[in-house]
Amino acid sequence: MAEKVTTNTLMKRLFRAVDFDTYLQGNDSYLQPPDFCALLKQYCDQKKMLPAQVIGLSQIERTYGHQLFNGTRRPSRDKVILLALGLGLDVDETQQLLRAAGKSLLYPRLKRDAVILFAVRNRLPVISVQETLTKYGLTMLGGQKSGNE
Repeated sequence: MAEKVTTNTLMKRLFRAVDFDTYLQGNDSYLQPPDFCALLKQYCDQKKMLPAQVIGLSQIERTYGHQLFNGTRRPSRDKVILLALGLGLDVDETQQLLRAAGKSLLYPRLKRDAVILFAVRNRLPVISVQETLTKYGLTMLGGQKSGNE
């Protein structure tokens, strides 16, 4: 995996650059998100997991899950989050996967996102996340409404 470069590092480099071309020369590879399917497969390799295992742990329908892995379907934000939970990704990895899928990042000022971030940070299984979302009357991952809404 490439060197981790933080947003603050990129900001400093941008403001120190004499012109934008100079900035791009050293940082262009950090300005484009990685390909979603490639990143998903990379995380599977790192975690020593097969796509079928990830799909099962993510509680995503099997055929649809394989379509996400091979790039024939584009995931919703919730499906990306479910895959991240199934893979046991940390918060930074989850945000990177969301970015690669072109989805909005998890934001702790939103109650639903805060529940998800807490779950990711603590490596909770999908069922625990769904139960917690339901407990607080929030939409479960996958779009199902809880009984409290």
